[in-house]
Amino acid sequence: MILATGPVAPMSAHQVLVFVVAIGLLLGSALALGQLARRLGMPAVVGELCVGVLLGPSVLGHLAPGVSAWLLPPDPSQMHLIDAVGQLGVLLLVGVTGINVDLKLLRRRAGTTAWVGASALLLPLACGVAIGFVLPLELMADGTDRTAFAMFVGVALSVSAIPVIAKTLLEMRLLYRDIGQLIIGTSTIDDIVGWLLLSVVSAMATVGMRADQMLLSVGFVVGALVFCFVVARPVGALLRLSVRSKEPGVVVAVTVLLLLAFAAGTQALGMEAILGALLGGVVIGSSTWLDRERLAALQTFVMAVLAPVFFATAGLRMDLTALRHPAVLVPAVLVLVTAILAKFAGAYIGARLARLGHWDAVALGAGLNARGVIVVVMAIVGLQLGVLTTAMYTIVVLVAIITSLLVPPMLRIAVRHIEVTDEEAAREFEFRLAGRETGEPPSQPAAAA
Repeated sequence: MILATGPVAPMSAHQVLVFVVAIGLLLGSALALGQLARRLGMPAVVGELCVGVLLGPSVLGHLAPGVSAWLLPPDPSQMHLIDAVGQLGVLLLVGVTGINVDLKLLRRRAGTTAWVGASALLLPLACGVAIGFVLPLELMADGTDRTAFAMFVGVALSVSAIPVIAKTLLEMRLLYRDIGQLIIGTSTIDDIVGWLLLSVVSAMATVGMRADQMLLSVGFVVGALVFCFVVARPVGALLRLSVRSKEPGVVVAVTVLLLLAFAAGTQALGMEAILGALLGGVVIGSSTWLDRERLAALQTFVMAVLAPVFFATAGLRMDLTALRHPAVLVPAVLVLVTAILAKFAGAYIGARLARLGHWDAVALGAGLNARGVIVVVMAIVGLQLGVLTTAMYTIVVLVAIITSLLVPPMLRIAVRHIEVTDEEAAREFEFRLAGRETGEPPSQPAAAA
């Protein structure tokens, strides 16, 4: 017996109109504020992150609620359409970043990456847990266990935001620098552990602390890493077939397909799709059959269109008007200051223990401080699990946005004191030759700082 179902109703004309206007408004605003940020000497991502705050309930929703409700309706199905576009953008952005990762450098500096990663993770984690135990009960959802709440705050403060870091390094032309590669490598380690800890905290909030759940989460992470090594050769074979085609779009399509496949794999295992996209990018970038020149068009579209829409949506769900209450403002300041200082101190201490110079350590502390969308995603998970109240959600997202805004100027100051090596200059030349950089190329390697 065959069960037939009716066709799914298409989007209404009004839904299409609202969707197109919303995407156009987000992209146009991101472009305008991004260019303004560039004129002020900052990467465009700084302005793009401010779009959601201006168009969301914090500003437009407060000043013109009717206009805000029409442009960005609270209807979940309508918002999910915007989220879908942004999600595709962030997956491809992280994937492109993974393609640009220099595995040879990271292997040589494995000890440094381990020291910095461990210190930059553990110190803010400990400080976040400590703060979670002293925050007011009003910031905890009813029935939430204090330990689970404190662990959640610690995890949120310990991770870094690979998407924000990636776009910042690409725009500042620092991804070819050794320090940029170390920042990406270290943030990858922190995020893998962070998602693992988040799964543990989620289990604590739902079914309680269980050893089998922890072992399963660890097994999934190990399995994902092993899988990357196993499929490296088949991935190379697919890329070789795409290179044989005279159509440049074939290489782009195959690369996107592979990135989405890796993202789907980690998402199916209960981890974040962003992690899979990053690992997929690393596998693709390590293949000798990768045609980097043909991928220049993909990076341009992702950096100029998809990624700005994603960053523009980051602040659409937060309401800064809640900060007018001292009961929310004081904890927000405490959490923000702790997040910045603990992450910077952890990265700095780890870098110095690994015998890096002062300014290298400062650059790592600055670069890893971006929390960005990773913490936004974690905040949404906490809200869905019933661990966070709306006020605490706003505090966590506020930390994510402000730390992301602080990274570019801090990183710019630090990198000015780090000399460009011959290897970095050669890597920059390769990047520029492949057309992978955006914006005007620097007149000389030192200007990339």
